[in-house]
Amino acid sequence: MAKTALISIICADHAGLIAEVTGRLFDLGANLADTTFAVLGGGAEFTLVARLPEGTSLADIEADLRDLPLLADAKLMVQPFQYRESHDDSAQITHRVEIVGDDNPGLIARLSEALPQFDTNIVRLNSESVPSASGARFVLRMALSVPPDKAASCMAAIANTAGQLQLKCHWQEVR
Repeated sequence: MAKTALISIICADHAGLIAEVTGRLFDLGANLADTTFAVLGGGAEFTLVARLPEGTSLADIEADLRDLPLLADAKLMVQPFQYRESHDDSAQITHRVEIVGDDNPGLIARLSEALPQFDTNIVRLNSESVPSASGARFVLRMALSVPPDKAASCMAAIANTAGQLQLKCHWQEVR
């Protein structure tokens, strides 16, 4: 029986990392589902959901990935994925939001606290603090799933919260 694995890799960032890992998984007969990749400082985080061919164990996949030179010092985990392989409507991206301004502790918490009352799900989130003339510039990008009947109110709440924090907010609907 085929099984689904969650593969999590944290390692130094290198050009070719995605190609090397996904190429090896392809060679092993794994079929990829959802994947995420992010550069985090000088490191990288790569997470994949993969359907493994019959007869392939999680330990086989982990051992084979550990042989890759770019993963020599990686924190690597291959474990059973106990959830659905594909997401439901709450992960359908309806809006993209970008918030920019001076960095302050608690920004993500304050901005995300406004979302549950609108039944809004954060599908993807990326934030970074980059040097600027004023110290650190904060950039937050979110891909959201917002129910259509709550979209206007939700976007207004996000913009108002950003404004209270002296941040600029731009959003667009995804069709």
